[in-house]
Amino acid sequence: MDHQPKFFENLSGSGKAIGVLTSGGDAQGMNAAVRAVVRMGIYVKAKVYFIYEGYQGMVDGGDNIVEVSWESVSSILQIGGTVIGSARCKAFRTRAGRLQAAYNLVRRGITNLCVIGGDGSLTGANLFREEWSGLLEELAQKGKIDEEAVKKYAYLNIVGMVGSIDNDFCGTDMTIGTDSALHRIIEVVDAIMTTAQSHQRTFVLEVMGRHCGYLALVSALACGADWVFIPEYPPEEGWEDTMCVKLSENRARKKRLNIIIVAEGAIDCHNKPITSEKVKDLVVQRLGFDTRVTILGHVQRGGTPSAFDRILASRMGVEAVLALLEGTPDTPACVVSLSGNQSVRLPLMECVQMTQAVQKAMDEGRFDDAVRLRGRSFENNLNTYKLLSQKKPDAELPKSNFNVAVLNVGAPAAGMNAAVRSAVRVGITEGHKMFAVIDGFEGFAKGKIKEINWGDVGGWTGQGGSILGTKRTLPGKFLEKIAEQMRTNNINALMVIGGFEAYLGLLELSAAREKYDEFCVPMVMVPATVSNNVPGSDFSIGADTALNTITDTCDRIKQSASGTKRRVFIIETMGGYCGYLANMGALAAGADAAYIFEEQFDIRELQANVEHLTEKMKTSIQRGLVLRNENCNENYTTDFIYQLYSEEGKGVFDCRKNVLGHMQQGGAPSPFDRNFGTKISAKAMQWISKKLTETYRKEEGKVFANTEDSVCLLGMRRRNLVFQPVTELKKETDFVHRIPMEQWWLKLRPLMKILAKYKTSYDVSDSGQLEHVAMHSPKEAETGAI
Repeated sequence: MDHQPKFFENLSGSGKAIGVLTSGGDAQGMNAAVRAVVRMGIYVKAKVYFIYEGYQGMVDGGDNIVEVSWESVSSILQIGGTVIGSARCKAFRTRAGRLQAAYNLVRRGITNLCVIGGDGSLTGANLFREEWSGLLEELAQKGKIDEEAVKKYAYLNIVGMVGSIDNDFCGTDMTIGTDSALHRIIEVVDAIMTTAQSHQRTFVLEVMGRHCGYLALVSALACGADWVFIPEYPPEEGWEDTMCVKLSENRARKKRLNIIIVAEGAIDCHNKPITSEKVKDLVVQRLGFDTRVTILGHVQRGGTPSAFDRILASRMGVEAVLALLEGTPDTPACVVSLSGNQSVRLPLMECVQMTQAVQKAMDEGRFDDAVRLRGRSFENNLNTYKLLSQKKPDAELPKSNFNVAVLNVGAPAAGMNAAVRSAVRVGITEGHKMFAVIDGFEGFAKGKIKEINWGDVGGWTGQGGSILGTKRTLPGKFLEKIAEQMRTNNINALMVIGGFEAYLGLLELSAAREKYDEFCVPMVMVPATVSNNVPGSDFSIGADTALNTITDTCDRIKQSASGTKRRVFIIETMGGYCGYLANMGALAAGADAAYIFEEQFDIRELQANVEHLTEKMKTSIQRGLVLRNENCNENYTTDFIYQLYSEEGKGVFDCRKNVLGHMQQGGAPSPFDRNFGTKISAKAMQWISKKLTETYRKEEGKVFANTEDSVCLLGMRRRNLVFQPVTELKKETDFVHRIPMEQWWLKLRPLMKILAKYKTSYDVSDSGQLEHVAMHSPKEAETGAI
């Protein structure tokens, strides 16, 4: 970055008062957002107030508006719903109600509001802001406040955060609560799949989403459902026949179960509702299949927030406070939101108008527009689902005469199987013959390679580990044999799904092209490793699942201390030299410190941490959590830190240590990893097809690719998916420690420290500019966004 970093130290909140409220339907992660707003507000020396029961509390005043302290938000990070309550409020819809609310705020000097809720709540907040000066004048006329107060509190600043499990708000990739709701849905689907398999049943699952099909679509993509009904993309005329034909074909292919997902707001192309009961009756009448309906209902709103939602909400909460501090009378009300992995600020009303435009498009039957208005991410999900869910009859498939091999390399990571399934199915759709290599490069050298078909990868999305088998062995010592296998099986392209070893492997293969023509074929790598240490990508498949495992375990460990007096836990995470898991795990679990290799520390820092915890234990907070990356320092081992803390904390707190180990690599993949794996892999396969066509030499009848850009890594960079030649990534890699030289998440480190009450400096250069909601072209959905 060539700009001068801008730090928030010069943004002081002293003299300012911030009110935080949650409104509308609850969503998991709201508490994390509330906690971040309170702590960041107090950190910048502002006063922070809870407004209980949403707008109702603002109108009622009294005990509903309370100043809070740092400890008020301790231990709420892992609780679902909202601890400050949420209510629908009729009074606030009237001017008289808003007048009373304004009076209650002015009495406490609150002129900054942070509203966490859906589009209705945010629209209400904007109206309140526009009427503010009029309301104050009316209060002054009635003699309730004096003229000085009118001048002093002349304008109201509003920042919104979208808390909604439906992900129905335009302008943001993910709303707070969506990822957790997907976790609930996928847990249920995984459980239902085992019973459906036993009885050869068809299950119709109804998920939430009255006006938005996001949850239905993404869960269908994540579990490989046979059919999905969503409001934005109604099925074509005669869908009943098409669906029944598809279901019976699947049964004929020995598939023992069918899953159909219905969004509660699903409609047909005449805007008539499609209910789960209607779908069930249709299947029973036409096919006679044993069919059951499961309506998930409010389960989706409940439970503990996922790691993603906690981190998202914490980032948004801090960003919201910064936006309030920078607000002027001319700043429009804004929402803080997420684009790719970047926080952005968008004008609130632009987002609301676009969200309403989607509904209008659906009402008018312009369904293509509705899908496009939902944004790139939604459109991509839909296109990928259509690509993977239905196999075209063999007669309709193109014949490319190309053979493509898929292999897993490195340690197992949850989501690898979803990526393989996606690659195989997209490859078959593009007309290629797909081959699976068993046990990585080592298996390749031994000739463990077989053709793999559409049906062979059914049901793979929810399986953890690597079904194909994976090894860390590099191809360097087997080059001769691998080249021979590629010749024998006539392999024209390679897709490697794996971690740092996969990246090193592709570097070795591309270097061996001079000697072996067999390696002059398109090769692509999709990053999959729990460590998230692959250069060229901000995320890798498997890291989200590992992060959730760490977060869940930390929650349990923290709970185990609730009966004990004053205890500190030292927890060791995996990741090699990469501190991603330790750092993000600390942010999601509300830890006091995280020791990582990327940020060197010495005995003085360890000492300062112990003193910090000792101070903390004098308050009402009685437990501490410290995460340590396995390779952060060769001398300050987990045992050393444990012994140091035990000795220094004598008489104040006692200590326990946990090494999480291989549980971080196991388990069923999280919805994020299934989806990320599915989408990134589909895109990689389409790139392979394009490269094969470009590099095919007709006269010789073979593929010949020896340019640098024919060996690529597909990674997520900020807001886009990009193909990068592996040789170009060499200069970004620290090969000794197997990590990228620059890592985006290090910017979030100060966030963790601020929320744990450390003084630190936080570079806010990336935030602060108000962007506009962009309406993208259909072409854009194909490039880039996830």
